[in-house]
Amino acid sequence: MIFQPPTVNRKFMSSSNTYWLLLGGLLLATVAAILLATGMGYMQVSATDIINVVVSKLFNNPTLLAGLDQTVPFVVMDVRLPRILTATLVGAGLAMSGVIYQGILLNPLADPYTLGISSGAAFGASLALLANLTLIGSFSVPLFAFAGAVATLFVVLSLSTFNGQMSANTLILSGVIVGAILSAGISFLKYLADEQVAVIIFWLMGSFASRTWADVCFVGIALAIGCVIAIYYGRDLNIMSLGGRSADALGVDTARTRMILLLTASLVTAVCVAVSGIIGFVGLIVPHLMRFVVGPDNRKLIPVSILAGAILLLMADTVTRAVLPVEVPIGVLTALIGGPFFCLIFRKRQRGIRFE
Repeated sequence: MIFQPPTVNRKFMSSSNTYWLLLGGLLLATVAAILLATGMGYMQVSATDIINVVVSKLFNNPTLLAGLDQTVPFVVMDVRLPRILTATLVGAGLAMSGVIYQGILLNPLADPYTLGISSGAAFGASLALLANLTLIGSFSVPLFAFAGAVATLFVVLSLSTFNGQMSANTLILSGVIVGAILSAGISFLKYLADEQVAVIIFWLMGSFASRTWADVCFVGIALAIGCVIAIYYGRDLNIMSLGGRSADALGVDTARTRMILLLTASLVTAVCVAVSGIIGFVGLIVPHLMRFVVGPDNRKLIPVSILAGAILLLMADTVTRAVLPVEVPIGVLTALIGGPFFCLIFRKRQRGIRFE
């Protein structure tokens, strides 16, 4: 079984200093990746100029911009950084949600879209695009996507709860059922869209183009709240991996903890999907890679997965934005990376090989 109690984790990161060194290294790598990505593109910008622009804007000190091309502050602050920070935060949010889903459902193939959240968001966004809604400007599509994801979550939770009890199997089955229904609905909306179908398909493939500081704040607030809750319940999530009876015997309110963590992970996923579109496999790949490094203790696994997810999605977006000759939708790129990894996990599980 992939999920082991933290007490057996003696071969992973036995020294707390080693863990903190890894966490610090990932944090520095995230900052370096943001600087690197901001400097890449049609206009090359040095790290020193990027730092000067950011500090100048934060502290209202225009003297730091002396000698710089007037377009550099605009490119850095209004074009690149909002997109880059959004990609970073979405990658972190999806990775954190993946850890929670795999821990709750005790399923190594679970990811943030297991419960049909992505299908709900896609259906809501497709409705907004089909109706050409502009009631609140550019926020219409994200708002409808978020509403669709949240509505799907509550439908799935309602279907999977009987007499106040909920199990991992019924959750997954309910998610598959609701996701299938919504996928059919999306196909019907694409059929009705006619000439607008290309817009719907492009959104479904995921993209960080034209992100704004409002998107950064939206995802950042959701991620901050989700991180606090996830880390706070990290110990309980460890105990729940022992099974329901053992967790109850050790004083963990399994039903309450599961509901809180499910709502947290699902709402963070809903926010990420509403802003970026459908981006798969990040929440599947990152938890497995980090679990191999730090072991199954969720108190350690959640922070490192957040940073690793941020780096992975940021690098993927940078490749499609600044390296490839044509910008490929980010969801396509992550699927190309994650698909083979998913097959590897599935085959190892079929053969009964423990994969951490």
